[in-house]
Amino acid sequence: MARLLVVVPSETDPPARLGDWLRSAGLELHERHIRAGDDLPETLDGYDGLVVLGGPQSSMDSPETSPELVGVRALLGQALSADLPTLAICLGAQILAQVGGGSTRVGIDGPEVGATLVAKRDAADADPVFGPVPLSPDVIQWHHDEISELPTGAALLASNPHYPHQAYRVGRHVYGLQFHIETTPEMVRAWAESDPVGVAATPHDLETICARATAAHPDVEEVWAAFATRFADLVTARARQAA
Repeated sequence: MARLLVVVPSETDPPARLGDWLRSAGLELHERHIRAGDDLPETLDGYDGLVVLGGPQSSMDSPETSPELVGVRALLGQALSADLPTLAICLGAQILAQVGGGSTRVGIDGPEVGATLVAKRDAADADPVFGPVPLSPDVIQWHHDEISELPTGAALLASNPHYPHQAYRVGRHVYGLQFHIETTPEMVRAWAESDPVGVAATPHDLETICARATAAHPDVEEVWAAFATRFADLVTARARQAA
């Protein structure tokens, strides 16, 4: 069975539904909850893929502010060098951008919060994982920072009018998603209750944000469960090559 390392920078953003989809696709998940005290491996030896999730930390935090992210950066750098199948989400995608030679900053248009749409770019059509995604899929957003510059040589796969760098690929197998696909309605409510600044940046009150997100979750699952299966296929193929 293909082995997937899943890095959880914060207990506020567990793999949740994404973890279920990846297990259903046949992967063996090895979760490391680093704020809960789990150690990260020093290398990706023995793993066929990597997932890095989000959290309230900033990609611009110093090692003193968020020491748990130092090892995350190292693993993402190794994944890039090896073109290991990788899926980096929100904070993970921002750190991946930095490691790959891009940059992040505080979002110039403020936080992007709640259920919304992204739009595929032309480069996505030929991508084996992103290609079958609909033109304007539903996603869940929750970020205060933005990816201001993509990694060197990255292909932009999805965008929206708020922040243009919504999804990208580096090399053949390394993906970054600024948005969330893993959430549950309960996770979104917890984020809303803990982030009054983010809620205030939207035209909606907390209850409306949560209701809109709950309504969008079936559509998110319809699109992104299949996306997760296609990503799992990359991980499985990597395991076969290494066997």
